[in-house]
Amino acid sequence: MAPIVDVCGVSRTYDADRAVLSDLTLQIEAGDAVAVLGRSGSGKSTLLNLIAGLDRPTSGTVTVDGRRVDAMSETASARFRRSHIGMVHQFFHLLDDLTVRDNVLLPAQLAGVPRAEAAARAAELLDHLGVARHASAHPGTLSGGERQRVAVARALMNRPLLLLADEPTGALDSASGADVRGLLRELNAEGQTIVLVTHDLALAEACATRTVELTDGRITRDELTDGRITRDERAVCR
Repeated sequence: MAPIVDVCGVSRTYDADRAVLSDLTLQIEAGDAVAVLGRSGSGKSTLLNLIAGLDRPTSGTVTVDGRRVDAMSETASARFRRSHIGMVHQFFHLLDDLTVRDNVLLPAQLAGVPRAEAAARAAELLDHLGVARHASAHPGTLSGGERQRVAVARALMNRPLLLLADEPTGALDSASGADVRGLLRELNAEGQTIVLVTHDLALAEACATRTVELTDGRITRDELTDGRITRDERAVCR
């Protein structure tokens, strides 16, 4: 079976000579929960943006669910993200003038999902993620952990194949961070494929089935989280 994500020989260079990623090859299978670790400037967020189609490689290819996201137009890329990729950010990116319910409904509205179907899906997600009682509230009245749960609900609204999370516990206190770690672990146990960028080792240990460490734009470690099997030799372009 083809991997959900296939990053093949990718380099990303800025300002003509500053390489953020260098000839990086990585495959991610269905059901993986991959934590991408590394110091600031190691290329973690750049890799996530390339997978999401928000950036383009200088060389190499990026394929998600059999589609070359690096070759898409901006319009096609946005449409593909809407149906295939959910994104969770460090600072939530919720719209404060909308209710929790309306924030979660927004991706479905943009995708043209029928109103009744979207409303049922939003109610299901809010209940499943433990924030249904806040459906009519505005995000600013919620705790950080609750806002991140709402952000996850919004990311899952269109049943994405892939959930991308960029430092999802970075803006949270320790209790809220533990709450989100548990949530991501549960989602992966239910079959959701997740790629998360983090400095939070506790998050990686709690949620990831696999860890990938970047140093200066190159993979320096790639293994299952129990350490039994390193996967460096698996990463070959297909």
